[in-house]
Amino acid sequence: MAIIVNLDVMMATRKMSLNELSETVNISLANLSKLKTGKVKAIRFSTLEAVCEALDCQPGDILEYSKD
Repeated sequence: MAIIVNLDVMMATRKMSLNELSETVNISLANLSKLKTGKVKAIRFSTLEAVCEALDCQPGDILEYSKD
């Protein structure tokens, strides 16, 4: 089982760079980069909410569950 992070897809769809999202959401580039590459073990709901608001999307647009 795995949770797949599609943050890069949503950022590309919204034409938003990592720097722009970092500034908008007020999260460090390092932490946002880890989230984007899926190298995180957890995400706070407040962070997820801020990212969804900035990208005008739903949590399911960013996170995906895979049985593999």
